[in-house]
Amino acid sequence: MNYRKFPGTDITVSALGFGCMRLPVLSTEGNPIDRAEGKRMVDRAIDGGVTYFDTAYGYHNEESEVFVGEALKGLRNRVTLTTKLPCWKVEKCEDMDALLDTQLKRLQTDHVDFYLLHALNANSYDKMVSLGVFEFLDRAQAQGKIRYPGFSFHDDSATFRRIVDAYPWKLAQVQMNILDEDKQATMEGVRYAGSKGIGIVAMEPLRGGALARTLPPEVRDIYAHASVQHSAVEWAFRYLLDKSEFITILSGMSDMQQLEDNLRIFSEAGVDCLSSEQRDMLAQVRAAYENRVRVGCTGCEYCQPCPAEVPIPKIFRPYDQAAIFDNFEPFFERYAEKVGQNRCQDCGACEAACPQKIHVRDWLKRIQAEYEQWSGK
Repeated sequence: MNYRKFPGTDITVSALGFGCMRLPVLSTEGNPIDRAEGKRMVDRAIDGGVTYFDTAYGYHNEESEVFVGEALKGLRNRVTLTTKLPCWKVEKCEDMDALLDTQLKRLQTDHVDFYLLHALNANSYDKMVSLGVFEFLDRAQAQGKIRYPGFSFHDDSATFRRIVDAYPWKLAQVQMNILDEDKQATMEGVRYAGSKGIGIVAMEPLRGGALARTLPPEVRDIYAHASVQHSAVEWAFRYLLDKSEFITILSGMSDMQQLEDNLRIFSEAGVDCLSSEQRDMLAQVRAAYENRVRVGCTGCEYCQPCPAEVPIPKIFRPYDQAAIFDNFEPFFERYAEKVGQNRCQDCGACEAACPQKIHVRDWLKRIQAEYEQWSGK
């Protein structure tokens, strides 16, 4: 196992982080965590050198923290433990203290090593600041309940930099994978945070599993002609392991086979594990995926509200994702449930407002026609 140190701390962790959001589940009502199999995986992970465990208040219908507390009983001093404040549940400053105390009780520990503000965006960040979150973090550190503060993030790079500059964070958790170098926090933003002494944790290394599922033919062809053969999963992890900016990379492992495969990959690969030829190859993979984008909607919502209440970005963005990953079945199922038919009144207000100059009405008609063909109408 490869290990990396969080800057400005005394914490060194495994490059593989165990994300406790996709644990094995039982096939009974509600799909509760399979505690026996989950415990077996936790023990194997620790034996295999994994020292970083990430959970959150809401994972697995609020079962994840309870499970982690049980699974780490007697092993707490061998691991770095991270959980997250559910910002959406906070209405006043006292709520933060109460939530943290509940989480510590669930986790059966008197402290967590990192405590993150969960899934920050511009709106939730401004809300938390107004409620005194920095004072709360100072207080929790002084009380010894958390060792180091951090945040996880889903928004644009300008918002990321604003948050980075606001407080002496020690950890920022960002979505990063082969496709996301220029999205959300961006690699440029990651490097900026690193220059400020903030350790970076990568989440969604497989884009929610999309990079591991059925590959578009052009991507499959690029991988087939690589000088060294690896699975798509391994290439995705090597893309991140190659970069020294990432301290640990979270993987939400659901079964022992995934865990064993990851233990092998993270033991064999580390910083500078890719040749220049392989980096170029992965850039070609990214370009191949991006070339599959059809509409190019950025989700800016300048077209909203639509007079006919057509949720344009909520159609176009998932449609592009379906095209990128050649996986239209889930899109059309959601389209049938949420939209059903194109309600566009052909007024053109959306096209006048769209900074991308997208032919919105034409695309809505095309998507409706594809949906009808798919559904057999």
